[in-house]
Amino acid sequence: MRILHTMLRTGDLARAQAFYTEVLGMRVLRTADRPEQKYTLAYLGYGDEADEAVLELTYNYGTDRYDLGNAYGHIAIEVDDAKAFCDAARAQGAKVVREAGPVVGGKTIIAFLEDPDGYKVELIERGSPY
Repeated sequence: MRILHTMLRTGDLARAQAFYTEVLGMRVLRTADRPEQKYTLAYLGYGDEADEAVLELTYNYGTDRYDLGNAYGHIAIEVDDAKAFCDAARAQGAKVVREAGPVVGGKTIIAFLEDPDGYKVELIERGSPY
């Protein structure tokens, strides 16, 4: 068994795809439009779905935003340099909600971005000690 994908609902599919592809460097792997059911799916990731977990963005026709609630946490992405990544993401208009630095009580270097729908994306610096 393995994790196949994580699904996030988005109020603007093009805006969300731009964030995940342009800021986070994912690529669109496939899309599916279901007009009869009134939704569109986009699967994004860093590698082939046969080998890696991916992100599924779901746009439900006519819904432009969602209440995120308080149970969802974040997705995490490994980066080479969290500070440099935050600087580049900010230059592209991304919202940095926690600057790069050690996790409270530890040594792992992390940072957080917020996607256009308000979902948190944790950046974990590769090679950081725990």
